[in-house]
Amino acid sequence: MYQTILTLNDFFNNLFQNHGDRMAVHFPSQSFTYRELHRKANRVAHGLINCGVINNTRVALLLSNTPEYLISEVGIYFAGGTKVPLNNMLGENEILYILNDSDAEVLIVEEPFFSVIQNIQMELPKIKTIVGVGSKENLPDSFISWESFQSNESEAVLTVSTNPADLSLILYTGGTTGQPKGVVHNHQGSVLTYLSIAIETNMQEDEKILLTTPLPHAAGLYLYAGMIKGAQIYIESKFDPENVLEHIEKNKLTFLSTVPTTLYRLFDFMEDKQFDVSSIRTIQYGTAPIAADRLGQGLEMFGQVFLQIYGLTETQSAATWLKKADHRTDEEYQKILQSCGKSAIMSRIKIVDENGNEVSRGEEGEISVKALTNLIGYHKLPEKTAETLQDGWLHTGDVGVMDEKGYVYLLDRKKDMIISGGMNVYSSEVENVIQKHPEVRQVAVIGIPDTDWGEAVTAFIIPKNNAIDAENIMHYCKKNLSKYKVPKAINIVEALPLTPYGKVDKKALRAPYWEFASRKI
Repeated sequence: MYQTILTLNDFFNNLFQNHGDRMAVHFPSQSFTYRELHRKANRVAHGLINCGVINNTRVALLLSNTPEYLISEVGIYFAGGTKVPLNNMLGENEILYILNDSDAEVLIVEEPFFSVIQNIQMELPKIKTIVGVGSKENLPDSFISWESFQSNESEAVLTVSTNPADLSLILYTGGTTGQPKGVVHNHQGSVLTYLSIAIETNMQEDEKILLTTPLPHAAGLYLYAGMIKGAQIYIESKFDPENVLEHIEKNKLTFLSTVPTTLYRLFDFMEDKQFDVSSIRTIQYGTAPIAADRLGQGLEMFGQVFLQIYGLTETQSAATWLKKADHRTDEEYQKILQSCGKSAIMSRIKIVDENGNEVSRGEEGEISVKALTNLIGYHKLPEKTAETLQDGWLHTGDVGVMDEKGYVYLLDRKKDMIISGGMNVYSSEVENVIQKHPEVRQVAVIGIPDTDWGEAVTAFIIPKNNAIDAENIMHYCKKNLSKYKVPKAINIVEALPLTPYGKVDKKALRAPYWEFASRKI
């Protein structure tokens, strides 16, 4: 049977063979070539097939930025499986929900999460195999060790027949009802995502890319886009400005993937120090624009190397790009810098009214995206899928405007979401947790402008009595919420503003903080 090139197993088999003995990835603990990565991933694929994995079988990954994550991810595709990545900042309840909702049958988990999985294992009836990555002495009896799972398996290339419509990925994103939604993508969309990013960023054969954010998110997209060209990828588990700058100087890095929060920390660290950053050709960032004054600082330090993207989990790839040529401090570019750029090569953008009709240039409305990389739907949520995908157009829930030149400007969100440090936080998720505290009468959570985080998660609480302790509430949040969802500030108030219908008026709550901001996002 002929296997189309728009499948991930064919895609990776081809590029790994083509790039052979070129260096592929560098982790702090080890490095390997494309050929070595190919062999390691083949072993995992054979191991997965021995565990019963066939086309579209869900395989979950609960790993940090480790060699095992990358090897497992590619191995899943070689076996024909569907990847379900779990962010290693998730709490126990979220992990339980995602594993059950996704119908995952195999879980590969890192040692720091052994105890979490043990706690919920009896509530995971669909999980048939758990592979533990860590020390043998700490491996629970019901887990299979990473070594016994894959080390003795064949390195031979598999010829699993897959289809472009097979599921490549179910990636969970926060839900307005408090439960995450599984965003489903297929092989064709994933292959086109990597190709699109490689084209838009002008990836080169000598590219040296540094990734410091979690691989299940955007970092993974730039990893595979770079691999198309045979790039070398340096992967760290966290962002540290000194480490980043030392990497650039020592390894002559050419490409960084970041968010404004980390960029600002980089700029601040560089202010009174000397580093050779002349090798950098591209700094990609997303989630928010760079403040004009900070961009000036960045241009002085790195030159005209910045690229901004706007995209969603649902678009997989970028929906828009603000190009390097647009990153200028000239007066005529001050407005353009507040945009997220123009439509990407594989996407089309339109602004629509409440009825889905396209509005005129300059008029506000909902941003809608038609892209070759869009999701095919939400897992087990047909009504939500029908609401979001209409005639091939993804209704983003973001309010924006498009100018005469095609630049798109984000203005606000129809969805109740906060982006803090590049991570999506739905205020309802945080509110649902805080509301359960016995001393809380009512709570409202919003995002407020923050120079470091972009938006800071902020809670406003009406107490049941005046003796409420804000520190106690903060401790409660840290215990019951993922780290990035914990409020940066808790305000004790006597009342919350209400709409004429008696609902909390979040617009009024946000107004004093966003009054002088150019965009409410």
